[in-house]
Amino acid sequence: MTHGAKSILLIIGGGVAAYKSLELIRELARRDIRTRAILTRGGAEFITPLSVSSLSGEKCYTDLFDLTDETEMGHIELSRSADLVVVAPATADLMGKTANGLANDLASTALLATDKPVLFAPAMNVRMWEHAATQRNVETLQKDGALFAGPNSGEMACGEFGPGRMAEPLEIADAIDAYFAKSASGPLTNKKILVTAGPTHEPLDPVRYIANRSSGKQGYAIAAALRNLGADVTLVTGPTSIALPAGINTVRVETAREMMAASEAALPVDCAIMCAAVADYRPSIETDHKIKKERGGLTNIPVAENPDILKTVSQLQTNRPRLVIGFAAETDDVLCYAEAKRKRKGCDWIVANDVSPGADCPMGGERNEIILITDKGDENWPQMPKDEVARRLAVRIGEALAGPSLVKAAE
Repeated sequence: MTHGAKSILLIIGGGVAAYKSLELIRELARRDIRTRAILTRGGAEFITPLSVSSLSGEKCYTDLFDLTDETEMGHIELSRSADLVVVAPATADLMGKTANGLANDLASTALLATDKPVLFAPAMNVRMWEHAATQRNVETLQKDGALFAGPNSGEMACGEFGPGRMAEPLEIADAIDAYFAKSASGPLTNKKILVTAGPTHEPLDPVRYIANRSSGKQGYAIAAALRNLGADVTLVTGPTSIALPAGINTVRVETAREMMAASEAALPVDCAIMCAAVADYRPSIETDHKIKKERGGLTNIPVAENPDILKTVSQLQTNRPRLVIGFAAETDDVLCYAEAKRKRKGCDWIVANDVSPGADCPMGGERNEIILITDKGDENWPQMPKDEVARRLAVRIGEALAGPSLVKAAE
């Protein structure tokens, strides 16, 4: 997302996760977000001021009582010159000082002096994170209006496992994007949009299910791109292993029937984008014990048809979204099958792509090459990263919703 002249003040606390702040600076630069940084004494034990300034293109600030800095940019001005203050990694010490109004170094003084929102990305040992004092401080900071990204669960540098890992740089950058999108007016401001993403899992027994290869990456990218243009997005997602986009109302589901119910509950919306790869069928019987192949139980599984979410939403008599977009992942005759699907389902647009074994962009990959099919014709988009597909599609949706109401596609 390009935010124009947006900037952050990044406060880098002391901890092993400090190295991730360097990648965060790099990622923010890719998104045209300028970074000034304060490196704490603890942070400087893990990374250097030179590495920070080299990536940010700005001086790295370290000392509260540097008279030159106080002449050129005092700590008060430094704390207020950015659009957002980000603390990553946010140590228990930094959060405790901020929650209790303490200021004895440049970082804590800037946090106390700022008039801008603060986003904390906590990083600490799991026992420290779960300690009652830390949780009280987090609660105080949240009441004071602070934002949080993470922490994530996982293995610590100390060998323990649990919550306390700093969120990944992409997750933090996404949270920053979410803040800027929410605080700015975009072409989709005040528009409500539903996005479905990922696969569905249709259980057969306690250990098996029917599913597909969808990763959810394209749907998640679309939800984030819509959010970046100001939309109020509800993401209904099947099981995935990727991080949820920040700043989005997310509903996790497992089966097609659960996705249908969650999609209906999200209505009314201005636009519905059905990107999920929903299983067409489910086992009509589900057992509470593992089916043994030795007894022939897996050779003849009766199935039942799942609800058709795209068709149901497209053909609603009331609460039909102004724009309904379906997806068609095909392995042959892509354009022919996709155009037929648009007419059969009754949706306004179809996004089609080739997922055959020899295709350049298989399901689960990082790139996509699509055909956008509307009542005005077909558009072949070149191969590009899924984030860029999402950005371009979000812009087109904004243009469509800004115009007169769309005519429902022929059934």
